[in-house]
Amino acid sequence: MNDEQEKWDMEIVSTTGLFEINWRELWHYRDLIILFVRRDLTATYKQTILGPLWFFIQPILTTAMYIIVFGKIANISTGNLPKILFYLAGITIWNYFQESLIKTSETFITNQNLFGKVYFPRLAVPISLVISGLIKFFIQFALFLLIWLYFLFQKDNISIHPNGTILLFPLYMLVMSGLGFGYGILISSLTTKYRDLRFLIQFGIQLLMYATPVVYPLQIVSEKYQWLLLLNPVAIIIEAFKYGFTGHGYFSYSALGYAVLFTLIHLFISILIFNRVEKTFVDTV
Repeated sequence: MNDEQEKWDMEIVSTTGLFEINWRELWHYRDLIILFVRRDLTATYKQTILGPLWFFIQPILTTAMYIIVFGKIANISTGNLPKILFYLAGITIWNYFQESLIKTSETFITNQNLFGKVYFPRLAVPISLVISGLIKFFIQFALFLLIWLYFLFQKDNISIHPNGTILLFPLYMLVMSGLGFGYGILISSLTTKYRDLRFLIQFGIQLLMYATPVVYPLQIVSEKYQWLLLLNPVAIIIEAFKYGFTGHGYFSYSALGYAVLFTLIHLFISILIFNRVEKTFVDTV
């Protein structure tokens, strides 16, 4: 009997296509996502003496180190902003992007045993990591607000910009969440086959930070090269964040529109790749 004449009692095929993402199923598993968020928050500093205080200690120590190294030793200008406010503004929002990217990039590797035992929407894990990172961000953001309010009342060259860009803060966070999530799941999908990428993440994130105005203001960069930095949507969001809260920095609605469009396209491509890899990753990890 040749292959054309063979008949099977049962044929197992994939029930979802490449472009089919079951968002309703993700919503149905929202309790599991909340459980993952709680797990991540409690496990981060479990069995540590200071516990949640590390959420504040980390940005404080990093800011102090940047002030010494970049502000005092390297003597890099922070424009008209006090050094502590300038560095804390950049660190607060950059840390959220960095943590979202790094943690979601390890989705398949760190959860391979869990994924191999029980079914649930795989996107639930990276989504929970982005949400838990957002909670940590708002804890550190409260520290930034205290420093910001101090200088605001001191009228030390700090002012809320009258064009109301501070009201776009929720949009800034959505874009940063999307970028961290998108880059993370894209790298996670690729590392199931190309493990070398895991060793490039820490190195690559450091290079990306120096290509982003975190430790220096965009205004000190030659106008000839500013457009190169602004190709990075993270740089656009960080500058807009500083501009809205302090009145200093770079803001452009066209640049913000580019960042939003880049994020949407990037998210679409990354989710498609993730959706494809999740079907077979158990066979490759």
